[in-house]
Amino acid sequence: MAIKQKITISSIKALSPGLERINDTEIPGFHARISKTGRITYYLYYRLHGQQANYKLGSAGELTPIQARDLAKLKAADVAKGVDVQNEKKGAKAETKRRYHLRMDRYLSENYLPFLEARNPKTAKKIHRELISYFREFLDQDIDKLTPFQIEKWRNRKAKDGLAPATINYYVNTLKGALSRAVDWGVIEKHELNKVKPIKKDNSVVRYLSTQEEGRLRKTLRDRDQEIKLGRESANEFRKARSYELMPSLTKLTFADHLEPMVLLAMNTGMRRGEILSIQWQQVDLINKVITITSENSKSKSLRHIPLNKEALSTLQNWKEQSNSTKYVFESKPGIPFTDIKKGFGAVLKDAEIEAFRFHDLRHHFASKLVMAGVDLNTVRELLGHSDLKMTLRYAHLAPEHKAAAVNLIG
Repeated sequence: MAIKQKITISSIKALSPGLERINDTEIPGFHARISKTGRITYYLYYRLHGQQANYKLGSAGELTPIQARDLAKLKAADVAKGVDVQNEKKGAKAETKRRYHLRMDRYLSENYLPFLEARNPKTAKKIHRELISYFREFLDQDIDKLTPFQIEKWRNRKAKDGLAPATINYYVNTLKGALSRAVDWGVIEKHELNKVKPIKKDNSVVRYLSTQEEGRLRKTLRDRDQEIKLGRESANEFRKARSYELMPSLTKLTFADHLEPMVLLAMNTGMRRGEILSIQWQQVDLINKVITITSENSKSKSLRHIPLNKEALSTLQNWKEQSNSTKYVFESKPGIPFTDIKKGFGAVLKDAEIEAFRFHDLRHHFASKLVMAGVDLNTVRELLGHSDLKMTLRYAHLAPEHKAAAVNLIG
């Protein structure tokens, strides 16, 4: 049932659920509907270009009759100008939905994280966590509104806090990658962060072990090994005296635990820490004396083969003979690889009196020894798995004593 009457406060109050609608007598198409539950909604009915539409103005809880009337006049005026207000409303709703996913925290969690997990499940959560943590101040901002100036200011603050230039560059590049993916997907049209240029840093100076430091490191590893073995024997004597079950003896083993073979492998192959921790026995060919680094475990996402020299080969042979690991070369538990050796390696460095040195620097040490032995830089590049020669050129300046010896050849 429908009646014609001016829509006012009194006429709306007089509506009962049994009445279907009231058509306004002053504004064509303006009407109010009442549901069976008593909910009142205002509409504007119109025709445009042969098409008809019923535009929802709002409910009685949102608008008074006077406000609904004023809004109906505005929309009717737009229709008179040829504007399809219904399609305009749909477009605005679609834009609101689109912008929902533009907020950085939602984009990173709902769009970018699933992509990372499909690409590399091992690193996905780490990258997502880093982006959320380091760029927390931008999480409630739309990604297409992020400006180079904001990132420059963020970068300056991080530098003042003592964050290394290489680390700052890494996080900024990671954010750029996330936004570039949004462009590829059509989530945003473009981003401006490519205007943020990397902080220039001197890559020519890298840390490697002197002959004396390498000697102290090797001795400390052997001494530590011996201490662990003696400690096990002492513990077993204690247990034997009390009729306790004895622990396996370590005396006849080459290595007391995983640390020494890991260090020796890094020194002789130049493998990254992550590559060593994730290496599996199926990637180790002891017959042909080669390790294969798969693209999944390589930072450069490319396959490479590393020949095993005499020390690396004997290290792996001895470790395989004494180790119970079946899947990973270095397992903390059956089938589970070690995730970190920072504490143990740090203690060895302290005892060896070696300062300002990281496990990753063993990779630099490997490269420096190759260069000092006269190996060409392209071969060094291939062994290290660098994608281009730029990264390898830093090792051309690692050994001043060898450059001095070269100059003296013509002195």
